[in-house]
Amino acid sequence: MRVLGVDPGLTRCGVGVVEGAPGRPLRLVAVGVIRTPSGDPLHQRLLTIQTELEDWLHDHDPDAIAVERMFARGDVSTIMGTAQASAIPMLAAARRGLPLALHTPSEVKAAVTGNGRADKAQVTSMVMRVLGLDERPTPADAADALALAICQVWRGGAASRLADAVTDNRTTEALDAARRRQPAAPNRWQQAVAAHRASGGSAHPAVAAARRQAVQRGTAR
Repeated sequence: MRVLGVDPGLTRCGVGVVEGAPGRPLRLVAVGVIRTPSGDPLHQRLLTIQTELEDWLHDHDPDAIAVERMFARGDVSTIMGTAQASAIPMLAAARRGLPLALHTPSEVKAAVTGNGRADKAQVTSMVMRVLGLDERPTPADAADALALAICQVWRGGAASRLADAVTDNRTTEALDAARRRQPAAPNRWQQAVAAHRASGGSAHPAVAAARRQAVQRGTAR
């Protein structure tokens, strides 16, 4: 499974691609930051993020996209800018028909470090350990994007396997129910008796032969 993690922001938008599966070593595919000048008009900055993000999608062809879920902050202008930037990877996922996952910072921290209140240094340290990196991904936005991707590989992969198991179980139950609804196939004795009755009760050689076999097996009634 290959996941593109996006830590949205107008000035710096972290992007990271991770590949792997739950219970197996993960591999870093690519990591970086999309930057936009603060002096550019808002629509131009959003276009820059969209254009560069499309390049990432084209180059790395992920199976899913994970984006940080917005949460309340004190600075309204920061919230608005981050919300506007976060819409870009969401739309990209919709256009490409890719699964989209939204994770809060605490969810990502808990998945990567085991502590939902871990600080950025702890998250970065665990990202390095999980991916086997010798150097810290910088800036912090890049490390956060990788943490998002790791979170989705682990959580998304486990959820997918659970869904498959539920589907397989439901299919098995449906087949068992269908078999129970089917009438049992008659044995040879029942078939012979039916033929005997259909013939008007006249002597039928199959009846005697089938009865002898049934008596031997102890199934005659």
